[in-house]
Amino acid sequence: MAEVTEASASERKTDEEAASPPPSSVSYPNPSGAESPSSSSSSTPLPPSVARLWRPSAQRNLRNQWSKLASCRQQWTLSSSSGRSQATSLVNASLSQRYMPSMELGVLEDMPDIRKKACQKLFKQQELHGSKLVSSYRDMVAAVVNMITAMRSMRCYLKGGTSSPLVKFSTISEEKSDTGDGGGIPVFTFWSIPYFEKLAEELVEMFKSELCLKRLIVLELLSTGCEAPQLDHLNWSNALYSGEFNDLALCGLYSAETHDPLPPRLKGGKCDMPPVKRSSQASQETVQVMSIGFRYTE
Repeated sequence: MAEVTEASASERKTDEEAASPPPSSVSYPNPSGAESPSSSSSSTPLPPSVARLWRPSAQRNLRNQWSKLASCRQQWTLSSSSGRSQATSLVNASLSQRYMPSMELGVLEDMPDIRKKACQKLFKQQELHGSKLVSSYRDMVAAVVNMITAMRSMRCYLKGGTSSPLVKFSTISEEKSDTGDGGGIPVFTFWSIPYFEKLAEELVEMFKSELCLKRLIVLELLSTGCEAPQLDHLNWSNALYSGEFNDLALCGLYSAETHDPLPPRLKGGKCDMPPVKRSSQASQETVQVMSIGFRYTE
């Protein structure tokens, strides 16, 4: 009987150790194998009573932020799909205008100034589709900005300090000593908050790279129906809409040194793309390729 009692006590002790939060010195797996900058800073362990309340709050916050990321991705998909539709219509109107002088009009040939009127109508269509294309691009920029906001709001900070009689949590830090990761304790299974931050960062970087490429394609497509004097306003260093550079700065896609948006980069951060300056319209083959390239991320 004594042996059974001793074994039961040993089992209870093992269960208590498994249920208690691990010390902050324990390291957790990182999705890319590299240590997150946030996790490298020293974390102050929370008192056990506060840690038990912190974990459910941190779980709820993580679910909310990942739900926002999913919503932003859906917003990106819809905006990109709309942009692709506008890009196709823009290219079709541009090519029709180019081929109008040699197009067979049949019985409409006898109508006065029919080709001139048709070209004017096609030009107005290009302006309309170009404006809608920029609007779709702007929505994609807004989606990436919201993604970054959600990515930076995954930490759960103690509100009011540990001495407060009422324990509350917030996504805004009130004390420098509070890192918002609960001292490194796991939130789900054995993964801590820096793990989920790294996952979100990799996801956002993918959309940021896609956004740079989308901007380049939009510039090329907008140049299809422009005359030579208007092409000067469609360089890489010019904003496509009011406040674009502020939005790109929030995304980390604007250089404060060169005062230009960051160009598309290859894997490894290298970029050999020269500054985009145009003196003539894009060729027929170019606009067709750009239209095909404007596809949304699955």
